Amino acid sequence: MRGTGLVAGLGLLLVLAMGQEEKALETGSCWPRASCRDCIRSQPSCAWCKALNFTKAGESDATRCATRGELLHRGCALKEVVESRSRHQVLEDAPLSDSAEQETVTQLAPQKIALWLRPGEQHSFSVRFKRAEGYPVDVYYLMDLSYSMKDDLENIKKLGNDLLAALRNVTKSVKIGFGSFVDKTVLPYVSTVPAKLQNPCPDRYEQCDSPVSFRHVLPLTDNASEFESRVSQQRISGNLDSPEGGFDAIMQVAVCEKQIGWRNVTRLLVFTSDDVFHTAGDGKLGGIYLPNDNQCHLDTDGLYSKSHIYDYPSVGHLAQVLSASNIQPIFAVTGSTLPVYQELSRLIPKSVVGELKEDSSNVVQLISDAYNSLSSTVNLEHFQLPPGVSVAYESHCEDATRSLGGHSGVCSGVRINQLVNFTVTVQADTCLEGPHTFALRVLGFPEEVHVELQTLCECPCSQPEPHATHCSGGHGTLTCGVCSCSPDRVGPLCECRLADAAYLQEGCRGRNGTGLLCDGKGQCVCGQCQCNSNVRGQHCECDDTSCERRNGQLCAGRGRCQCGSCLCDQGYAGSACDCSLDTSACLQDGVECSGHGRCLCNKCECQTGYFGRLCSRCPGCQTPCEEHRDCADCKAFGTGPLSQNCSTACNHTTATVLPEPAVSEQWCKEKTEDGRILLFLIEGTDGGTVRLTVKAKDAVADQTAMIVLGLVLGIVVIGLLIIIAYRISVEVLDRREYMRFEKEREQARGNEVNNPLYQSATTTVINPRYNED
Repeated sequence: MRGTGLVAGLGLLLVLAMGQEEKALETGSCWPRASCRDCIRSQPSCAWCKALNFTKAGESDATRCATRGELLHRGCALKEVVESRSRHQVLEDAPLSDSAEQETVTQLAPQKIALWLRPGEQHSFSVRFKRAEGYPVDVYYLMDLSYSMKDDLENIKKLGNDLLAALRNVTKSVKIGFGSFVDKTVLPYVSTVPAKLQNPCPDRYEQCDSPVSFRHVLPLTDNASEFESRVSQQRISGNLDSPEGGFDAIMQVAVCEKQIGWRNVTRLLVFTSDDVFHTAGDGKLGGIYLPNDNQCHLDTDGLYSKSHIYDYPSVGHLAQVLSASNIQPIFAVTGSTLPVYQELSRLIPKSVVGELKEDSSNVVQLISDAYNSLSSTVNLEHFQLPPGVSVAYESHCEDATRSLGGHSGVCSGVRINQLVNFTVTVQADTCLEGPHTFALRVLGFPEEVHVELQTLCECPCSQPEPHATHCSGGHGTLTCGVCSCSPDRVGPLCECRLADAAYLQEGCRGRNGTGLLCDGKGQCVCGQCQCNSNVRGQHCECDDTSCERRNGQLCAGRGRCQCGSCLCDQGYAGSACDCSLDTSACLQDGVECSGHGRCLCNKCECQTGYFGRLCSRCPGCQTPCEEHRDCADCKAFGTGPLSQNCSTACNHTTATVLPEPAVSEQWCKEKTEDGRILLFLIEGTDGGTVRLTVKAKDAVADQTAMIVLGLVLGIVVIGLLIIIAYRISVEVLDRREYMRFEKEREQARGNEVNNPLYQSATTTVINPRYNED
């Protein structure tokens, strides 16, 4: 039975400990841990004391884990406090360059950082960037050669010298390349009729090139004549549907770095088209379902050879590849498709959109403006971030547009040789196995800040000391001030043999050797209780966490818990220190609770009938006028309910009767029992006596009955007048109608005399029978 009770007690203890630990984690406090390693990994605020004699009798080694301030307060020397703090070290920091003509151009610093992070703790470091003057640029011109771009091709053929000249205004090192695209060469994108594949022009007498998904025409070169020569050999092509296969072409330009000839400089991709684009999933219409494999598939002729096998890339896939390849796209499109590409640009970092005229005549100015916009926007981002690690940025851009926090640090309107600073804040949520590396890069520039990251999840103590003298003469290994005993020994200092431990448990029971070991709040080691955190006493009977709570805090946060009772701070009282001894909230004009209550814990406790914060409201209470009405009546006129004992009931009141006083709003107007209106003024007290000034009795007459009678008579008279007026108006109308009727009847009689219709006629009828004679 004792064993069963012990198991149940330990189970309950475990549940309570877990609950307290969860609360500690929520509030960011430090919960005791059994080892230094567990302590360091628990909370960023936790530290460990490795002093040999830090724990006192009855305390377990878990109490060595606490906040730094608490350990110092409990007597742990500063040099004995073990805590790992996040830190960083700059390993490589070359100075920033002013011009690209220097032997080594550096625009981003530092170049290499070693970073040690304690899980859950944030750590910040600075990154600097400065645009060097004349930084090299690579431009690849990718053109839609569908039939609708026919007039644009003629202008592009003359593009080379103008474009190179415009870009050489900002840098001396410029290279330009060219490629074209139409769409996948399968139905329903292009006609697969042999004649149409050979010449897809709508007019059969016009010569067009066969459609291709993507053709790499010219690698990057600084020879403008070669650019114009190769582009002049291009002819327009055609397809069936409106969307083009531009995404396939962009993907090949990004991943085929060797064939394109990309240098490790600023990379621009100029994409020109007059229509929208196919994206992932559209390939199913042509029986193409394999997702894009992110590989280069250019044959010896520069054609994309696997367009009929792999689907179009998605927008997200394309954005990821462009960022990884450090390519900045410039979408030069016609006005009808401008909104579509503007939405696309929001999903692709460091991209811009410009409106292309119908014949591409403004393409040089468009590219020049887009490059200036891209190069003046500094966007710092991270790559290859380990799992469980987060990065935030704060931009310091001087007079440029700045951004705070977020996935990247952005400054817009940055001038050449303007220094831009970023504060990078890194946090690791978990312990990482081994070192990890991630990079920071300004989009559009090849330089990177390499960050070597390690998490601090081990205690920086000295090497374990086996057979340490401190551990009872060599019966254990000393690690961070704690003895790890040999298998046959137990105790904080390995002072007891394991075989004797069972016989020593009786000393850990209180109440005459009965009850739970250490009251269920600790462990019995070598006959002595090692109490849990915040528990004290020989048998762990004193719990410093069992006091009353208010708002989730022990002793309302205004005192400390000592053995189940709250010791309140000055100015507070009560079992939970929730009663303030201040009375300021109960006072108004120096009166406490309006004179109708008392102040308890800085709150008014009102008398019966009164309520409100200051006990100032009482619907059922008499007003001063009602209170002194009867005394005024009996003192002035000897009438009213107190007339029989007026001298006794109103001994504190004196009354003065005036015949014609100046009555104001301050005078009381009260109705007496016999219906009179009593007017009086309460003037104050002298030595506890109330002085009343009363208006003479004959000065006021009760006009209520006369007013009521007048109102009734007025209503009756007005009603009669309304009825009489109504009857007169009806009578007048009736007489008028009768007279009109009589007049019309007289006229009708005159008409009967003169009208043949109303005259009698004489008819003679001859009967043949009487004419025989």
